[in-house]
Amino acid sequence: MENVSPTARALRTLDILRDRPGTTAAQLAAGLGVTERAARRYVEVLREAGIPVESVRGPYGGYRLGRAARLPAVVFTQEQVLGLVMAVLDGQPAAVDADGLVGVALSKLIRALPDSVGRQAAALRAYAAAAADRRAVQADPITTSALVTAVADRRRVAISYTTERGTSWEAEVDPWAVVVRHGRWYLLCHSHRADAVRTFRIDRIGAVRHLARPFTPPADLDPVATLEAHLGSGWKYPTRVVFHEPYERVAPWVGPTMGRLEPAGERCVLTGSTTNARMYAGEWLAAVPFGFTVEEGPELRAAVAALAARLTAAVADTPRPAVTDRATRSDGPRSRRSPR
Repeated sequence: MENVSPTARALRTLDILRDRPGTTAAQLAAGLGVTERAARRYVEVLREAGIPVESVRGPYGGYRLGRAARLPAVVFTQEQVLGLVMAVLDGQPAAVDADGLVGVALSKLIRALPDSVGRQAAALRAYAAAAADRRAVQADPITTSALVTAVADRRRVAISYTTERGTSWEAEVDPWAVVVRHGRWYLLCHSHRADAVRTFRIDRIGAVRHLARPFTPPADLDPVATLEAHLGSGWKYPTRVVFHEPYERVAPWVGPTMGRLEPAGERCVLTGSTTNARMYAGEWLAAVPFGFTVEEGPELRAAVAALAARLTAAVADTPRPAVTDRATRSDGPRSRRSPR
């Protein structure tokens, strides 16, 4: 960390101790790019500024901030601020509108920044144009916050849910995790209504009511892997597709939400389910550049057949309308004209 002022190093020391309590002098020195003696000196600078820094001896000791520490405002670099604004605009294109929920929050953040940093962030927000994904949906922040609180407290909740078809119901669930996948927010949970693991889109969850009953999530839970596995199973229409290529070639093209892909000799078999056979055929199977046979179910077979017929019709030979060329009429030669 060359050409860094002592003040910047002192603030960096504060950041390290806040993020990693129990940091040793050697670790602090490595983070600051200085010697251990210099690292201890920056700790003393913080103490002289009135920030309590405790030191614990022993193999599990190190420096940590005291409980009475009153931390100063968060300090951002220009690169960090611009990255944050870009991430907000990417996930929430409506943030360009200063009157919206996210837009108001972003405005407050920019106004709180030093002028040297906030000027660039304000310019980025003012002159950037963001196009919203028409397929994207936004989860309600209050609903999401209530679910995250229940996940952290390990407390059961009662939720109301509305399906894609408009059917509504209520259930008690043990919320295991909130997972963001491709811009959509999901609740991974154990549903006591179904007595099974379920994934629910948070934008379709209405009311959330916290209950007093605690729960214990699976010890080896991998929220993302579990979510993706359940997104590809348990739906209305079963699917079974045999690809005419070995597993190793097909696997990179098949996502977990399509089902479970297993080798079968020189071929491989994809078993899953879906609620939208047309989407499964047109968006997922059509993107796999290998031959396949749909063995199950009838809805997917019909969707693939309809897709194949539509694509075949798009390249079928059709009679061309007759073209009358005055230069070839039998009533005598005409002067040639240049094409328009």
